[in-house]
Amino acid sequence: MPRFPEREAQIYPLAMSIAIGLWDNQPLYPNPPVNPIALVGEANLYINARNSTIAARAAAEQATSAKDDALENLIEALKADIRYAENTVNFDDDKLKLIGWSGKDTPTALAPPGEVRQLEAPRQGAGWLFLDWKAPADGGKPAAYKVQRRSAGAEPVSDRWQDVATAILTEATLVDQPRGAELEFRVIAVNKSGPGPTSNTVTVVL
Repeated sequence: MPRFPEREAQIYPLAMSIAIGLWDNQPLYPNPPVNPIALVGEANLYINARNSTIAARAAAEQATSAKDDALENLIEALKADIRYAENTVNFDDDKLKLIGWSGKDTPTALAPPGEVRQLEAPRQGAGWLFLDWKAPADGGKPAAYKVQRRSAGAEPVSDRWQDVATAILTEATLVDQPRGAELEFRVIAVNKSGPGPTSNTVTVVL
């Protein structure tokens, strides 16, 4: 059994085909709910509305292009006047504020990252494990993450964390790890200003 078309482009030809068929076969189809002339009228109304939509879309695209060009010209004009004003008053902040602008921003020092959050070890196997975590919610932007390891329950003298990996993303897969030992892992975010606070610790036996 034929299915009613889903594509818009198929509906108008179907309407015209049915209208012609109903008109040519009136003895067989004497009283259709929508007679052939009315059906053609509905089809023509659709065509007119479609053409109006196409014209409106083209006009909107042209108007958007004109708006973008005008905005680009405005930006260039503003930048030219701003450069002129900055050079004229040697970036004097008080004088630039008179025209709604300001002088050069005072550079701010990059802060160390905040604490790495929600360190987990969701997957592990013989001698390997996968760690993931969330970036710090505060502090400076991390440049990298240091993954550290130590033996769990070690005596204070030997209780030293070792760097075992560096990651750029908030995850790391560690291989060739000690097997059969209880190990602790933690992560520290670092940037040019130094390391942030240590994350929570996860304990595993590989």
